Amino acid sequence: MAHPDLTPDLTPGLNFVPLEAARAFADGQEFQALTLLRRAQVAYSDQSVAWAQLERLIGLVLIHVQREVEGTFCLERADARLDALNAFKPDLFHLAARAEPGTLE
Repeated sequence: MAHPDLTPDLTPGLNFVPLEAARAFADGQEFQALTLLRRAQVAYSDQSVAWAQLERLIGLVLIHVQREVEGTFCLERADARLDALNAFKPDLFHLAARAEPGTLE
């Protein structure tokens, strides 16, 4: 059996995503997840990777709840920043995986 420290993190670089937001999304409480993601986002500069990754997750959750126009604008902002920073682009799988036991808290 592998040592717990050797278990790969399913959410690379997403440890700043509030665990409560991930759990809310995984539990089907998308609007609670949106609120928590937006609250976390204000702690970061809009030039940072963390801000852009949170913006991308917000956009994807908005699209998931059928608010496509708002979500698309979020994705455009986030993806432009992430491309410029050559950074990882998370998706909803990564958000849900963050809520699973065994991911870094």
